[in-house]
Amino acid sequence: MILAIRLNAKRKHQGAIAADLIVHRAHPLNCETAPAALIGGVIMPSARFYVRNHFPVPRVDLDRYRLRIGGLVEQPMELTLHEIFRLRTHSMIATLECAGNGRALFDPPIDGEQWAFGAVSTAEWTGVPLAELLDWAGVRSQAREVIFRGADQGKVDDGEAVRFERSLTVEQARGSRALLAYAMNGEPLPMQHGYPLRLIVPGWYAVASVKWLTDIELIDHPFTGHFQRGKYWYEWRRESVVAREPVTYQRVRALITGPSPNAILPRGQLTIRGAAWSGAAAIARVEVAIGDDWREAELVGDRTQNCWQRWELRTRIHRPGPTTVRARATDLAGHSQPDSAERNRLGYGNNSVQCVPVLVV
Repeated sequence: MILAIRLNAKRKHQGAIAADLIVHRAHPLNCETAPAALIGGVIMPSARFYVRNHFPVPRVDLDRYRLRIGGLVEQPMELTLHEIFRLRTHSMIATLECAGNGRALFDPPIDGEQWAFGAVSTAEWTGVPLAELLDWAGVRSQAREVIFRGADQGKVDDGEAVRFERSLTVEQARGSRALLAYAMNGEPLPMQHGYPLRLIVPGWYAVASVKWLTDIELIDHPFTGHFQRGKYWYEWRRESVVAREPVTYQRVRALITGPSPNAILPRGQLTIRGAAWSGAAAIARVEVAIGDDWREAELVGDRTQNCWQRWELRTRIHRPGPTTVRARATDLAGHSQPDSAERNRLGYGNNSVQCVPVLVV
């Protein structure tokens, strides 16, 4: 059994390398999208979509698979995949981002997966609206939170064996446009992305989008599972007080996909491209600086909430020598990127303005 698990992990590791993913860890598999692969259209091919796993990929017996909905509901149910497939289908394009994206850029270093810029990707997700299933089950009036439980499991820092679980309030679950997805980019979910069923919570950091979903449970009190209570909190020490805030919506951010860091650029015409996103609202504008000269970039395509926005700036550069290219995004809710994000204990939400050094010749 151990040999089979190791061989399976090795195959996934090799597949990630073949897809030009940057592998941080092979078991469980954690890898980010290479910067070169972030250049292109809106949809990221599934093979190049970043992978974040806390535990090994579970084995799911499709013949025995059931989605259980229970707790404080009028009609507990167990649904097979075939029953789920017969429900009303909905598709949406949504950007997922790991809350630790950018952790490697904090100084001094912070423990955890050392993500740079590539723990973010966009896909088309197809499945069943969560709100419709909750209505079908009948949420009781005393229900306050909804727990989502995945099939993946393992031991955490204190040695306790746990399943991966997260919760939303009932209001968040209903109002988030969350989807129980069984397809990604028009095909069944890949195993590493939650096959056969996962939650997609658009606009939220991807920890909320539980993979390999097996259980939905409604409860009348705040959920205190390991990944809800001890992880995924911004935490700062301010004088003698520790301040905490839960990780929820993706922070506004712009990413430069070209030119690449340390590129040698000829004087003359230059096109700077990238993507920007925010969980709170669609992107309002992206500003780009070459040195200290800030200009507004052109947004490419329609503004869409919870999906990254492509942008570009066509300009000219004349002065030779080293310089920097920076990009700063602002969303329609008025949130704008800081020059430097405040460091927090677990290294979440680093949306500092990206700085790309280049040489003009």
